[in-house]
Amino acid sequence: MYAYLQGKFSYKSPALVHLEVNGIGFEIHISLNTYAAIQSLADGRLYTHLQVKEDGHSLFGFYEKEEKDIFLLLISISGVGASTARMMLSSLKSDEVAKAIAQGNVKLLESVKGIGKKTAERIVLELKDKISKQPSAAGSTPIVQLNMVEQDALYALVALGISRNQAEQAIQKIMKSDPDINNLENLIKKALKAI
Repeated sequence: MYAYLQGKFSYKSPALVHLEVNGIGFEIHISLNTYAAIQSLADGRLYTHLQVKEDGHSLFGFYEKEEKDIFLLLISISGVGASTARMMLSSLKSDEVAKAIAQGNVKLLESVKGIGKKTAERIVLELKDKISKQPSAAGSTPIVQLNMVEQDALYALVALGISRNQAEQAIQKIMKSDPDINNLENLIKKALKAI
């Protein structure tokens, strides 16, 4: 709903900030990494995710878009809620989480408070294909990039009324037969045909 909010920080703590945008104060839950990035700033921009639940709405904010992307992937896993995902992103940087998933480093994920072995294994199993390692243009050091085409296709199919499970299966089927597909429109069309 809100891609990002930009304004003045009227209150900051390691877990929560108040961001004033045109006279409206938003209460936003943040990670320790985001807090470290905004600690000395009077104003700034946070990429946001609005979580709507039966017992209320919660707004989560991230200093970097990559952190928000990892957060969204983490909360898509059964058994990983927003609090757990935020704890992971407070204990590890977003690129460290992505690398751990890409490399199958269950031990590192387990080191986060609240993450047991089964949950860490499930995170690696379900997200490994959604995160790809690619060499950076600057050198041979690998950087981790999210396969956002798959994620966007999943959101689009669910928005069209297809069940999440059915949409995920169709996307995985297409990605196995054509792993180099990187056009969102083509992936959605092929997934619709595969359903």
